Formats: sequence, C-alpha cells, structure tokens
Amino acid sequence: MLAVADTPSAVEWYQRALGARVLWSLGSVAGLEIDGAPFFLHEPVKDRFASPTETGTTTARVELFVDDPDHVIARAAAAGAIGKEARDHIVSWGTHRQGGFTDPFGHVWHVGDKSPLNHFEG
Repeated sequence: MLAVADTPSAVEWYQRALGARVLWSLGSVAGLEIDGAPFFLHEPVKDRFASPTETGTTTARVELFVDDPDHVIARAAAAGAIGKEARDHIVSWGTHRQGGFTDPFGHVWHVGDKSPLNHFEG
C-alpha cells in the first residue's frame, strides 16, 4: 500500500503513466493492478501512515517485472517521474535488464525484465 496525498489524482497518474487498471476505489483508498500485479493507494493517516513527500524519504521500493522495462520507464518519465535508465546487470542466471524511477508521490520503483521470475519459477 502506497501513501499518496490525493488518491484520485494518484490513480489517474498510475493509469496514464503505467497503464494501471482500477480494481476498486473508495475515494481515499484504491486498489489497482499492473499486468495482473495488484497494489493499493491510501491517503496519509496522521501519526500512523505517512507519505514519502511528508517524511522526506521512503522506506520501501516497488519491484515491477515487465516485458520491456525501457518502455515502462520512458512512459513513467514522460508522465513526470524521475527516471533512471535501464541497464544490463550480469547475474548468476545471465543478464537482467533493470532501471527505475521515482514517481511524483516519492515512491521508488525498480523496473526490470522478467528474467528473475523465469529463473526462479519452480
């Protein structure tokens, strides 16, 4: 669950920038999904749940595995995210392409190809 100052505005941004689909919305709380992966948004709750823009830092990062990380990062950057270009990382199973961005709400997203999922599938 990601804390955002204005859930309806955040929902619109995630739809535009990442192609998110709304699963449900209660106004200040919403469920979305990207390519079958659900995530949730909630407005801050005083003394209990703060957003990165309130605290000046983030305590978590979102990992998103997609077919084309370069495209997702470029799309997010075009919608106002601060992007970090994808690059190839040599890992035990071969090459993993990953980059990322920080969304306008202060959340850090790492976006990579699906090679870790394919490597570790049972």
